[in-house]
Amino acid sequence: MDPIDDLPLPPYLTTEDVVFALRAVTVHAPERPDGERCRKDQATHPCRLHRWGRRVLERRGLTDEQVQMLIAGGSVALR
Repeated sequence: MDPIDDLPLPPYLTTEDVVFALRAVTVHAPERPDGERCRKDQATHPCRLHRWGRRVLERRGLTDEQVQMLIAGGSVALR
């Protein structure tokens, strides 16, 4: 992916940013588990919003496994 095409991260992460990031990775998921298109906007997966959400959650300290658990409807203790 071209980093120039990515959305900028907020300078300080707030709870609202984390909530938006969770929504972005959930809504902008692949059409099916091995899909190549975003089910929301049909862009190549991962789309800009999904990548932004992942970067926010990563910056917040969540692992890929924790993000997957949240997407699946589980809970994770945020630091």
